[in-house]
Amino acid sequence: MAYRVQWLTALAATLSSTILTISASQPAAARDVVAFRDNGYSAGTIVIRTGERRLYYVMGDGRAVRYPVGVGKAGKAWNGRVSIEGKYIRPAWSPPADVKRDKPQLPNLIAGGSPRNPMGAAALTLSGGGQYAIHGTNVPGTVGGFVSYGCFRMYNQDVLDLYSRVSVGTSVVVTR
Repeated sequence: MAYRVQWLTALAATLSSTILTISASQPAAARDVVAFRDNGYSAGTIVIRTGERRLYYVMGDGRAVRYPVGVGKAGKAWNGRVSIEGKYIRPAWSPPADVKRDKPQLPNLIAGGSPRNPMGAAALTLSGGGQYAIHGTNVPGTVGGFVSYGCFRMYNQDVLDLYSRVSVGTSVVVTR
């Protein structure tokens, strides 16, 4: 009987480890290259479709890189045209006033690289007041949801990929 309990315990540990490895290495929806036949956008433009919870980096030739993103929750979503204002690797984060009001326990500054920092591996800040960004996250389960105060959350590996493709001044179009 003791042998059977040991065997079942070992099997459970192995299965648990395997499941954790698979879930950690396979995001729910990975980036991919897709057909993108919207003639209104030139190559190099970022198009975010909040209803789809997808960000498209337009490559031209009818193609785009499609990434899953977390978008603004009810009452926090927005649309319009902005541009990339800054690019930062492992940025520090200060909660905007509305976040601080809702979560007063947050510190005034969270250092870059901290596991508590919601900006993740990189951030692309957007023009229009400095409140919004396209950024990574240390909580990958939030990617693909209506979760933010208006920013766009990406898997860390995806925001680093996008970071390498864009420059300051890149056009960003946010639609519903």
